[in-house]
Amino acid sequence: MSAKVYFTDMRAGNDLSLLDKVERLFVRAGLQEIIAPEELVAIKLHFGERGNTGYVRPQFVRRIVDKVKELGGKPFLTDANTLYKGSRANAVDHLQTAVENGFAYAVMGAPLIIADGLSGKEYVNVQISRKHFNEVKIGASAYHADALIAVTHFKGHELVGFGGVLKNLGMGLGSRSGKLMMHSDVHPVVSADKCKGCAKCGRWCPAGAISVRQKVSVIEPGKCIGCGECTVTCPAGAIEIDWQSEPDRMQEKIVEYAEGAIKNKNGKYGFISFVTQVTPDCDCCGFSDAPLVRDIGILASRDPVALDQACVDLVNREKVLPGSRLAGKGDVGDKFLALYPGIDWRRQLDYAEEIGLGTRKYELISC
Repeated sequence: MSAKVYFTDMRAGNDLSLLDKVERLFVRAGLQEIIAPEELVAIKLHFGERGNTGYVRPQFVRRIVDKVKELGGKPFLTDANTLYKGSRANAVDHLQTAVENGFAYAVMGAPLIIADGLSGKEYVNVQISRKHFNEVKIGASAYHADALIAVTHFKGHELVGFGGVLKNLGMGLGSRSGKLMMHSDVHPVVSADKCKGCAKCGRWCPAGAISVRQKVSVIEPGKCIGCGECTVTCPAGAIEIDWQSEPDRMQEKIVEYAEGAIKNKNGKYGFISFVTQVTPDCDCCGFSDAPLVRDIGILASRDPVALDQACVDLVNREKVLPGSRLAGKGDVGDKFLALYPGIDWRRQLDYAEEIGLGTRKYELISC
């Protein structure tokens, strides 16, 4: 049986703005059915790293907040702290960055609560009994919410091919120690021929595992925790992942964490994805590269697997934009495999389907 995925394009006019379309998607996807009066509703999003501009605009999220409040729910905006050294590694910096990027209470009409607390140690061990983990560490504030709405910016991702709902839930709501568990199979290596010795990778490394020796960055394997942040921090592209196990493991681990994030919600969850400014890299980067394709639209569903599949399909049907990272590579059918040739993004969807998180079969309904 296929799942229903609702879609609206980027066209707008005096009688119907894009903000209005978000509200309409909310209703058409049945998200109002998961909200009850007085319930605490976690709205999971990515506040964007300092310097990043690809995250979902606060104005769109405000409309979702207003719909939840209209239904009597008590919404709060949430995300978990990052593993790497950026502007969101603890709740103080995280909240400051969120406010700088436009997510202040005065704008949003809802409080901001960092899911895993001040320093990432506030989490709940959720039993899932899967291939990689018996239990996963989910940010406590998100776990204890009565309902969950994940608002996702769909884009490429350097470790799993693309970042969609599953990535937003799994890596996004895993505590800092949970993120370390998911990254444990990542092994970056430095190409001495490409390295410029700028030391940017070392400044972002949370483990202090990188130093510059004779004008070349060196990663100490014993200290490296496998977060992979150095791979996107390097301006010269000198650091790549040397997968010492199949990259599928990383995707499967994220999916298991995604299951943990919604396991106690009893179906009280829904998802809205923005296929706009489809950048090659995650919003965790302190920059946003040129989009790969045009802005396509906004989608919503109660099925995270179907929603991610629909987003991938829509992007892959588009022409590559001039000036993007894929420009000059001809008619690229699979955009994400072309970006990251060693990563088959299909594994995250297959595995999610295998463990019962949803289906890759969907019916796309325009509204």
